[in-house]
Amino acid sequence: MNNRARVLVVDDNKTNLELFMDFLDYGGYEGLRAENGEEAIEIARKEHPDLVLLDMQLPGIDGLSVARILKSDEETKLIKVAVLSAYNVQKGREIFADEALDGYIAKPVSMKDFLKMVEELVGRI
Repeated sequence: MNNRARVLVVDDNKTNLELFMDFLDYGGYEGLRAENGEEAIEIARKEHPDLVLLDMQLPGIDGLSVARILKSDEETKLIKVAVLSAYNVQKGREIFADEALDGYIAKPVSMKDFLKMVEELVGRI
């Protein structure tokens, strides 16, 4: 049985997506991936990850809307949701203040800082 925390990363930039998958693998987490908001919602409902990391600017449904949908859905409301974005720090704090979010990770991010934030959000399973 797999007892690693599962993290869904949602980013339409394939390079960023691969980098974050590598970070998660290195940190001992199971990485899931989505390239848009609709796909993220579908995967979250099906796979029930421990954490969803959302880029803010996605094609179709934006990241904050995805977070709100996940937090208002009985199936997914307990999943931790954090923004993974290149917004400036002030804008990031405003976004983080949204009730649908459990955290904010600013891009660009080092592997050490990324894994530290993931661990703070979901811990080690």
